[in-house]
Amino acid sequence: MFKKSLLAAAVALVLPAAANAQINPQPGFYIGAEGGANWLLNNNSYQMDTGWAAGGKMGYDFVGPRIELEGLYHSNTGTGNVLFPGGVANVRGRIDQVSVMANLLYDFMPTSTITPFIGAGAGIAFVDTTIQGCNMCSTQFAYQGILGVAWNITDAFRLSVDGRYYGTTNPGAYTNNNIMTMLSLSYKFGQPEMAPPPPPQAAAVAPPSFMVFFDWDRANLSDQALNTIRQAASAFKTKGNARITATGHTDKSGPEAYNMALSLRRANAVKDALVREGVPAAAISVVGRGESNPLVQTADGVREPQNRRVEIVVQ
Repeated sequence: MFKKSLLAAAVALVLPAAANAQINPQPGFYIGAEGGANWLLNNNSYQMDTGWAAGGKMGYDFVGPRIELEGLYHSNTGTGNVLFPGGVANVRGRIDQVSVMANLLYDFMPTSTITPFIGAGAGIAFVDTTIQGCNMCSTQFAYQGILGVAWNITDAFRLSVDGRYYGTTNPGAYTNNNIMTMLSLSYKFGQPEMAPPPPPQAAAVAPPSFMVFFDWDRANLSDQALNTIRQAASAFKTKGNARITATGHTDKSGPEAYNMALSLRRANAVKDALVREGVPAAAISVVGRGESNPLVQTADGVREPQNRRVEIVVQ
């Protein structure tokens, strides 16, 4: 019965242990409080009800291995036969015990939000000798095995549930075998605080830009192009201390070297028109891109009107 109960507790605790989001724990000391149910297994002497256990712990987490010192108070009530000078009587009473344990534990996935762990402990326990015996007057060697799973709420806070077997050397009239289910909350010191969000960045403002188009194999400006150039000159004057870049382009209908020269002629034609509109020549940069940066992707040799252009950027 004991082995089946321990196996069931182990399966129930291991199944949910699937890691998801990652955390960044650092080594450090921790403290915690815990409590849960305690079953003092029925034996030939007594039939015990479900009891409880509560206490605290402190330890050091190496991020993976952990060591801790744990103190628990256990209490169970039940019935059993007690030998009196005049005979045997069936009585109801309580068995209390206090355990102080040194535990060694291991977290299998310490950087995951969900972390399964295993551990073992040894220490001393102060135990009632019988169901109506002296109050924790027997000092016993205590030992336990632990299997659990933890939820790392943050790098510092952890919520754990575990199942464990706890026992001591023979305290007297009964065999002190216990199964416990414990829930604990712990806090680890010295963990990095969550970084504040970065301040919102100012939205980037694109410099005003204009575009003029050309006939095939031409660098002369149409009336519509001249009107666009006037708008660009006006934007330059509005900004005050500014510069203009005029970048010429062609389509892919001619030789590459010829197109590079044609793109420069178109950019210079725009520059001359800007100067006539009152923009200082020294404030204008001219660039030729030839057919290397088409607005509309085409095959080589295709005449595409939107690729025959000069882009004017005021900045």
